[in-house]
Amino acid sequence: MRDPRYDILFEPVKIGPVTAKNRFFQVPHCNGMGHAMPESHAAMREVKAEGGWAVVSTEECEIHPSGDVSPYVEARLWDDHDIPALKLMCDKVHAHGGLAAVELTHNGPTASNLYSREVLIAPSHQPSKYGYPAQARGMDMEDIRNYRRWHKDAAIRGKKAGFDIIYVYAAHDLSLAMHFLQKRRNHRTDEYGGSLENRARLLREVLIDTKEAVGDTCGVALRFAVDELIGAGGITVEEAKDVVAMVAEIPDLWDVNLAAWYNDSIPSRFAPEGAQEPFINWVKSLTTKPVVGVGRFTSPDTMVSQIKRGVIDMIGAARPSIADPFLPKKIEDGRVEDIRECIGCNICVSGDMTITPIRCTQNPSMGEEWRKGWHPDRIRKAESDARILVVGAGPAGLEATRALGARGYEVHLAEATRVLGGRVDREAKLPGLAEWGRVRDWRVGQIDKLTNVSVYRESPLEAEDILEFGASHVVVATGSRWRADAFGRSAHGPIITEGIPNVLTPDDIMDGAALKGHVVIYDDDYFYMASVMAEVAAKAGCSVTLVTSDDTIASWSSNTLDYRHIMKRLHKVGVKMLPSLSLTGWDGTKAAFEHSWSGTEEVVSGDIIIPVTMRLPNDGLYLDLKARAADWAEAGIASVKVIGDAEAPGLIAHAVYAGHRYAQELDGPDRGEVKFRRHLHTAVTP
Repeated sequence: MRDPRYDILFEPVKIGPVTAKNRFFQVPHCNGMGHAMPESHAAMREVKAEGGWAVVSTEECEIHPSGDVSPYVEARLWDDHDIPALKLMCDKVHAHGGLAAVELTHNGPTASNLYSREVLIAPSHQPSKYGYPAQARGMDMEDIRNYRRWHKDAAIRGKKAGFDIIYVYAAHDLSLAMHFLQKRRNHRTDEYGGSLENRARLLREVLIDTKEAVGDTCGVALRFAVDELIGAGGITVEEAKDVVAMVAEIPDLWDVNLAAWYNDSIPSRFAPEGAQEPFINWVKSLTTKPVVGVGRFTSPDTMVSQIKRGVIDMIGAARPSIADPFLPKKIEDGRVEDIRECIGCNICVSGDMTITPIRCTQNPSMGEEWRKGWHPDRIRKAESDARILVVGAGPAGLEATRALGARGYEVHLAEATRVLGGRVDREAKLPGLAEWGRVRDWRVGQIDKLTNVSVYRESPLEAEDILEFGASHVVVATGSRWRADAFGRSAHGPIITEGIPNVLTPDDIMDGAALKGHVVIYDDDYFYMASVMAEVAAKAGCSVTLVTSDDTIASWSSNTLDYRHIMKRLHKVGVKMLPSLSLTGWDGTKAAFEHSWSGTEEVVSGDIIIPVTMRLPNDGLYLDLKARAADWAEAGIASVKVIGDAEAPGLIAHAVYAGHRYAQELDGPDRGEVKFRRHLHTAVTP
């Protein structure tokens, strides 16, 4: 039964003419599926509604071809042809008693129009934001009238599709309504420029237009950024307060946050749960309408606290609803310990950034609801009495064990060390990554509840031990280790010869190796690990030089919104950064590099070098078992499978997915070469 302390979370909230059944509001979030994969998108949103979210929103929804954000795949309501795809989502959300919301937007100078080939428009003449070789033209009065008409028409289409809440979007530096508010984008001298009242005129007009068009049956929400954290050139809290006061009672609901996206969905490495409270805690004092706020909420106690203290009325969430679509239901059912808490790694964001279906480190079913029929809280029952041995309790092994156990198989998990979690346990001890330990904690907690699962710690196994165990299926999930020889994507072979002194790998650092003097870190990996190693060394009192073969430090981290925060952190702790240099040698005291473009040599002296280049799978046990395949039948072994980093090192999300996929597919039908459903074109639009 539900803990009465959390009763307040399940009170209904009136949003104009509609009522949310509780205070859980899945705010708009991108997903990489959008208009291109409507069935996948609808199935993903449906599971949120099934999980108890009272409101389930789309991502950005383009209202016109002149606001085309290709190559990114968002929602679309350009004309009536787009209604059926979004009606599919609405119907599925309504089937579970949820309200469906659509976030209408025109991205102005932050669009691309790469697909539509329309000319970009903006409050004033300016370059496109994201580096495309084009400019936006300043809008004249006819353009403004057209924009208002496009937005109104899209709102009406949204109503026809079945949406209960229609958004006006003025956040994340991604909408004309916000661009008109910004001094740096709005240089107009007419009634839409200059004073804040003039700059807010278009926002007011669009809100009124939307209310008049659909407000009889749909709630109208305003998503508004209260601070861009860039000073006077952007929206500041001081101006935001005046904007809220100007239009306080026009929208039926306020959805407030920070801009840009990298501040709103800031990774857990750089901000804790509820971090936006100091920026938004004044909004409710200026409006009587309900306020939604976000903050990577996973703790019901934090949620209740913010509601009772009058910070917000509804719990807004994107990432927590991705990690656990059933978060509200679990609180309602008194199963708080079962919540699959978001770790704030932002792998979900990388789906949008790489224009691929959304993924989640914690929830391997995310994005696979339609493609593979996976569900975050249900899994098909075992179809045999097979006995399964999982070797290795890292993220792949833990997830395979948990999911196999949930299916009802007899599962035995053997871990060579005392500690469960593998790389997750080790990396969670690094600066800022403590919340990544939730990957381990949730799975261990679920495994502990399963009476059909046995866990053996401090149990290193060899091939002979496994052959004698009596397992029907063997899963090898023995992880990987960082290379010490600096071989990676920019090298044609090993760079550092074995035996040369003063070489430490990230594994050595996580094992507690001491750092001293000047530490040189060579990054050929391009994600987070090198910058974390730099932090470790700086905190140990070392001077640090971070060198990368790429032209940008930690370049892949831009896909998870880490990049700007990483750069600020490295500058803050005094790390010297040298891009475009490939390591060519290390003699124990000096690192030699070649510049990527000039070919010139540069030498950096150091007391220690830490190559962060690539990892090698710990696949020795698997190879030993493969070599003895002739003995499997006599030992009763039907299959041996290597998964996760032991097969091919990757993200923690890859390892979790590999473990889950193994559990889902065991004893399943052969689905051929393409093991998931696709959106196939069966007709051509005339």
